[in-house]
Amino acid sequence: MNLIGTKWKPLVLFHLLEGNLRSGILQKQIEGISNKMFTQTVRELEKYGLISRKVFPVVPPKVEYKLTERGKSLETILRGLDTWGLEDIQN
Repeated sequence: MNLIGTKWKPLVLFHLLEGNLRSGILQKQIEGISNKMFTQTVRELEKYGLISRKVFPVVPPKVEYKLTERGKSLETILRGLDTWGLEDIQN
């Protein structure tokens, strides 16, 4: 829980389950996250080895995030949380 136990980390990880995403697209998919919090969250996830960051040498800069193997190992947990949340809303 120390690695993913915040409001934003599971959301970032969940959106990356579908594949690599550019920084701006990933941030837009997470409603309500500020630029500062997004940056802090992805840096922590990268530090823990759950996501990787690739910077492309183009102008304007292009940054892409993807799950590492360690991050992919959380898929069952993340999908389970999503299923539980959808079921809980219906009740």
